[in-house]
Order: sequence, then structure tokens, then C-alpha cells
Amino acid sequence: MDGPTRMGAADRGEDFVDEGPRGFFGMIGSRIGKPRADAAPNLHTREALLLLQNYEESGRGWFWSTDAKGRLTYISDSVARLMGRTSEDLLGTCFTELFLPADTHGERQRTLPFLLTKQSQFDELPLRSAFEGDDRWWAISGRPQFDDGGKFAGYRGSGADVTAQRRSAEDASRLALYDSLTGLANRFNISKKLDSTLAAFAQQHRSCAIMLLDLDRFKQVNDTLGHPAGDALLKQVAERLLKIVGDKEMVSRLGGDEFQIILPDIEDRGKLGDMAADIINSLSQPYSVEGSRCIIGASVGVAIAPFDGQGSGDLVRNADLALYAAKGNGRGRFAFYSSDLHQAAEDRRALEDDLRDALARGEIALAYQPVVNAKSNMVTGVEALIRWTRSDRGAISPALFIPIAEEANLIWPLGEWVLKKACEDAASWPGDMRVAVNVSPIQFANPELPKVVAKALAASGLSPDRLELEITESVFLGDTAETNRMFKALKALGVRLALDDFGTGYSSLGYLQSAPFDKIKIDQSFVRGATEPGSRNSAIIAAIVALAEALDMETTAEGIESLDQLDLIRKLNVSHVQGYIYSKPVPNAELVEHSIAGSWTIKPSGPARQRNDRFSMFRKVTAIHDNHRYAVVIRNLSATGAFIEGILDVPIGTRFVIDFGEGQLVTATVRRSTKHQQGIEFEQTMVSDGNGGLCTRHRVSPYLIAAAAQQTSELALPAFTTTSDWKPA
Repeated sequence: MDGPTRMGAADRGEDFVDEGPRGFFGMIGSRIGKPRADAAPNLHTREALLLLQNYEESGRGWFWSTDAKGRLTYISDSVARLMGRTSEDLLGTCFTELFLPADTHGERQRTLPFLLTKQSQFDELPLRSAFEGDDRWWAISGRPQFDDGGKFAGYRGSGADVTAQRRSAEDASRLALYDSLTGLANRFNISKKLDSTLAAFAQQHRSCAIMLLDLDRFKQVNDTLGHPAGDALLKQVAERLLKIVGDKEMVSRLGGDEFQIILPDIEDRGKLGDMAADIINSLSQPYSVEGSRCIIGASVGVAIAPFDGQGSGDLVRNADLALYAAKGNGRGRFAFYSSDLHQAAEDRRALEDDLRDALARGEIALAYQPVVNAKSNMVTGVEALIRWTRSDRGAISPALFIPIAEEANLIWPLGEWVLKKACEDAASWPGDMRVAVNVSPIQFANPELPKVVAKALAASGLSPDRLELEITESVFLGDTAETNRMFKALKALGVRLALDDFGTGYSSLGYLQSAPFDKIKIDQSFVRGATEPGSRNSAIIAAIVALAEALDMETTAEGIESLDQLDLIRKLNVSHVQGYIYSKPVPNAELVEHSIAGSWTIKPSGPARQRNDRFSMFRKVTAIHDNHRYAVVIRNLSATGAFIEGILDVPIGTRFVIDFGEGQLVTATVRRSTKHQQGIEFEQTMVSDGNGGLCTRHRVSPYLIAAAAQQTSELALPAFTTTSDWKPA
């Protein structure tokens, strides 16, 4: 064969005639049996060449050779075809051009060019095909060749397809580091990433936050729709998380319905709180899973290094404690870690133990909040609300102990007692005022519920139409046939049914066609902010009212606290109102007094407009002024200021640094002052801690505190002073 890149048989020192370009070994094999007249047949060579030809044609491997400049002088036809070329097309091509550069697939830089330049031997070097559409990996081996004078003459070598092995290894690696269901990093992967991040950031004095997420009501989806539906739901959860976080490598699924997020260089609790709220809101939106619509929720715990722990173990443990607090305070919340959560966790365990005996000790009682006709201001009914008062610590919030009761399987005996007691009390009221009782999804799922209701009605003698059972939308996540049977059994008793917290759960209009509700209760989340400019809540409320009227149902708006909210609710034709604007929950004795007087009409009373929440408290903090520290007590706290006492006759305009502990410092200015009490305004507003409280947006880093302590170690600060000792500078 003529040409600069083809060597003739004589040039190669062989005894066969070159009759055509059929591939190096194939050509030779096809000519065996046609030796030159003066050549003695070499049976051993002939057999070897036939074996090589067979090896090429089997597709298990291929051969190649180059000249001293790295240009192909031979390549097997089989591999050339796999690359979308012919051997003729590739001859004269630089061998390195057949493969992608090492840096495009994460291998060592310049591996193949380096080896060829150094004229080094190499074996099974993994390389990826450079030809478009050929996503294939090759293991390449090569030996440098030298002429009789020792001059480098090029390479001869072989190759083998290792695509399957490579993909298998990548799959194994992916399984070791990534969750097979969602594609997110797994527990092992994210743990290593957190360890390395925290180690590097500690040296650079940088912060790093983590979030732990736990899905609410996920088990209910698994139990009712099956595990395949649960898996499909988890995939959608992962997709929603990635949309918010952005960086796939920083989001992991730890297992089950638990997720973890790493957020480097973020310590602003305002931003973290906003992100946690966005996550909770996003994950709480409806899902479509295998033709079914379902609603879950999420709770989030947040911890920030170095404030809440410098090692991964401490940080994860504290984030988990914050998550536990968020779930314990009603779910669908976020919580930041603070040192007092350790005590709170202990208190919660103690509460669970005490709650088991609370009924027997007579600590459980009912209070009744009036439900008022929005036009006439006349009380038409009440809602029974459970109350727990412990002798050693006073009233316990239902938001705290109801989730404990659900987790500890105490909700059924508590619910049975509430039904019995509410019917008993209502039967003693003059007139025909109704009583509403909440029924949890756990109670609704129990087939014994109709018997319990019937027993409470029979024992009290209460007319069934005076009992209203409030049921949340989450009951529709269960088996449709069982749900319909339960509705039918309850309505057969003659009781009324109300759809509670409408718009926050399942939110499908389809079930309203068959579910026999008498009333829709509009959740207070729609009421709050409805009067603010730009809010769409009023349009949502109007739509709910129109829907209820079309279905011949009453409506009740919950949580009305200000006069502007009441005016809006009336304009939107909501039929009934419940909230502090009319009355807080009252004990049965007070309710009876009003009932005896005849019709109970309440004049609405409250602030003209909705205002920011203020928190009454008794919290000891430190006020710092000119290197002097004073113990003060916060009596009232809002996002923009506080009411403190403990320092005497402080001039208006005096500036303090208020130390809330754990690195929480805020600059404040005295705006009002009367003897030992001051009203102070914060220079920077505080932010929500996710659990109904407030915290500072930023904290002073432990690194800075340590540095400051070292610089001032020889400076003796004065001890705390009394109010009478304080003299303003």
C-alpha cells in the first residue's frame, strides 16, 4: 500500500505480499497460505496471526500503532467503526485526538500526552471516546518501539471496551454516596461534606448553617396510598427542595422522610428563617401522586456553626434538638437551636409522663369560646377547648400538649373525655346554644367514634343537633370508602359537621360534593393580613363564602382580633365570627351566667387595626452601658423594642447594648423612662425564631468573643450594680 502512513510488507520484514487494505492482522491472516516462492512456511506465526485476527473480529479488543510523531499507522477496523469512522479515515490522525482530554472527565491532567511524550509504557489507561454520540470508555495499553539503532519509532498497543465496567463502578460509587430514590446526597456523603466544610471554615473563622427537615403526615400517606406512592412523593419533595436551595450537593436525604441541608457562609437568622419558611410553605403545597392528591407538611430545625457547635456531631445533634422543638410546638414550624432547648426537651418528656395521669388528677378542664352571629352580635354557639392546668407550673398550652398526646397515643382517651364533658355541660345550658367539639384525624379513623358520640349524647340527654363535630381536611387522605362510611354513621346520629381550618389541608373541592358538612370554618391564617394593602386573602375569603352559600353551608371566620378585620369579614358576608374581638374562651360557670340572662349578645371590642405581636414575659437579660453591666428584666418584647425594668432614672436618649445571651446583642435607645422602668427601641429589628418568639438577626461569633476576651483579660469589669447605684454618663 502506497502512502506515507502505510508500511509495506517488505518494510515490516514479513514474507507476505500486501494485496489490499483489509486491516493489519486481518490482511495478513487472509494472505496466509500464499507465501512467496522462496519463503518457508512458518506454521507457528500463521497460527498466531489467525488468533489475533479472531480476537479483533470478536470485538473483545483491538490494536493500534503510531509513528514517532504519534500519528496512527494502524487501527483495527472494528474499533474505527464503533467510532463512526473507518480505519482509512483515521490513519494519520494523532492518536490523542481519539480521546477526550483528561480534565473533562475528572482524570489526572495530561495523562496520555504526558506518557506519549515521555515514551513510557502504560497499561489499561482509562480514556473516554472523543467522538460525538460515542459515550464509550476504553482501557488503552501501549509499548514504545525502537529501531535497531535505538531510535524511538512509535507505539504499538491494544485497547478494550470497559464502558460497562466503568458505568458499573460509577453506579456503585453513586450508590455509596447518593440516595438511589431521590438522587440527593446520602447520609454518609453529607456527613463527610459537613466534616470537611466545618474543618476548613473553623480555620477561616467562617460560619455554616445546617437545616434538618422532617415531613409531617408522611406516614399517613404511606399507610393509606402505599409505599410506591410514598416513594413518588419523596421524589417530588426532593425536587422542591432543590428549587429553593439550588446546590444539589448541599441537600441530602438521610433516610425515611428526613432531609439535611448545608448552607455555607450564612449566619443571618432572618435569611435562614425566611428560607425555612419558604421550604415549609413549598413542601406543604398539594402533591399529585399516582392520580391522588395529598397534602403533607414539614418541620425544620436550624443550627449554625460556630455558635451552636463547631464539630459536625454537636451541630447535627443541636439541629435535631431544634427540629424536635419545632415539631413539639405544633409542626409546620421552624426553630433555631438555643441552649435552653435541652431543658425544654427534658420538660417535654416530663409533660408526657404527667399527661398520662392528668385526667385522673382532675387537671383537665374545658373552656368555651363564643361563636357569634356576624350581623347581630348574638352568641349562637361555642367551641369546646381543652385546657390543662398543673398545680406546679400552671396552664400548659394546648399547642404544646396536644402534639404530645398524639404521639403518646393519648388523644383517644382525651378526646372521649372532651366529648362526654362538652355534652354534659351543654345539656345544662338554658336555651338551644350549640357546642362544637374538635375531632382529630386519629379519632376519625377509629371505627368506634360513632359509638362514643352516641354514648355521650345518651348519657347527657343533649339533643344531637346541638352537637357540632369539627373535622379537619386531613381525614380525606384516608380510604375514601371508610371516610364515607364514617360520615354516614355520624350524620345518622343527627349531629352537625363542620369543616375546620378550611384551605390549609387537602383543599380539594371534590369531597365537598359528598361530605355532609353544615359549616365551613375559615382558618385564621387567611384572616391575618387580609386588611393589609396588596393582600389576596380577602379574595380567598370571598370565594370560600360564595362556595359555602352555594352548598347551603354556614361560615365561621376564626381568630378575629381587630375591628378592621371584623369590618372586612362582615363586608364579605361571613355568617359567624370567633375570636378575641368578641371573647376569649371562658369557663363553664361564666358561660352559664350569660345563658341564664337570656340571649347573649356581645359588643365587639379590640384594637382598631391589626398590630404586630407583643410578647409579655419575665426574662432576665443584661444591659451594657460604658463598660458597666446591669441586670434588668424584660416585661414586654416586640420586634422593634422592649419594656425593661431594673435601672433607676435613666435619661431619655441613653443608649444600651442589650445582651440576650448566646451572642445575641442588640443596640437600643431609651425612648420612655419612668423611675425604674424604660421603653427602649432597637436599632435593628429582631426576627422570628419560628416558634412564636423573637431572636436577633445576627450573633457575635465565638471567635470574636474569644479574641476580645484575650485582649481584655487583664481588664477587670465592675460587678453588677443595683438600680440605686446607677448613674448615667
